[in-house]
Amino acid sequence: MPFNIIRNDITKVKADAIVNTANPYPTFGRGTDERIYKAAGAEELLKERVKIGMIPRGKAAVTSAFNLNARYIIHTVGPVWVDGSEHEVEILQSCLKESLRLATELNCESIAFPLISTGVYGFPKELAIKIFTNVIYDFLMTSDMQVILVVYDDESFIISSKVFANVEDYIEPEGILLNTAESFEEAIKVNEMTFHEYLWELIIKSGMTNPEIYHRANITKQHFSKMMSNKDYNTSKNTICALGIALELDIDTLERLLDKAGYSLSDSKQFDLAVRYFVNNGMYNIMEDNLILFSNGLELFGTITA
Repeated sequence: MPFNIIRNDITKVKADAIVNTANPYPTFGRGTDERIYKAAGAEELLKERVKIGMIPRGKAAVTSAFNLNARYIIHTVGPVWVDGSEHEVEILQSCLKESLRLATELNCESIAFPLISTGVYGFPKELAIKIFTNVIYDFLMTSDMQVILVVYDDESFIISSKVFANVEDYIEPEGILLNTAESFEEAIKVNEMTFHEYLWELIIKSGMTNPEIYHRANITKQHFSKMMSNKDYNTSKNTICALGIALELDIDTLERLLDKAGYSLSDSKQFDLAVRYFVNNGMYNIMEDNLILFSNGLELFGTITA
């Protein structure tokens, strides 16, 4: 899928480009920087890094990946957190954008990021996650590159409990079958439609282009094309829910679409409760939703390819 979150050591991740939270000068420090140098082969990597020289904060440069399971290492120098008044946010945004620009120029199909500057540089983790989400979401609206956020340990990934504290307890009363705004004739027409026909109808009503939809749903172009060109394609519940988020459906419409594919939202399954929560609260940014799903140990939108 275009965006994924995993808990792992970034040196063990396979991607075309691995992003390193680099020292401005041709040396390596602690944390992610040290792990990447040691895993790649510190002596050889340092020789190539010396040729680049100093990298200003917010900028990025490329070296070979050497012993890593990647083609390139993109070295970007993040901000040292002071109090937010020293352009820390803008510098972090620039780190992300510059890294993505270089990966695009290098024709990379995948890129793996750590949470830049949240270690020894002290950037607040929750703020860094919000910045990452916004920058990557905008990027993926026009790119098919796979972007992976790599979380090193449990403490490195903090989602405020205020955002989604009650997923396990959230139970929404059953939705009504028909939206009261619909006419009887419209309801009959919808009831007679197949899943495939109804999905096409909702896409047309949305006014969105196909790329907008599959990017917003965090599914690949190939997956979307296969699903839309084959009326007998067995679309997964995960994918339908992701499309519901992308199309900004209300809960009744989403449940009707699911029903036409033979699925339903259950009040006893946490993923289903989360979907209902997102839709009822107008939370249609799929990256933010996936961060919340990840923090609660649930499957992410876009993880199922059928």
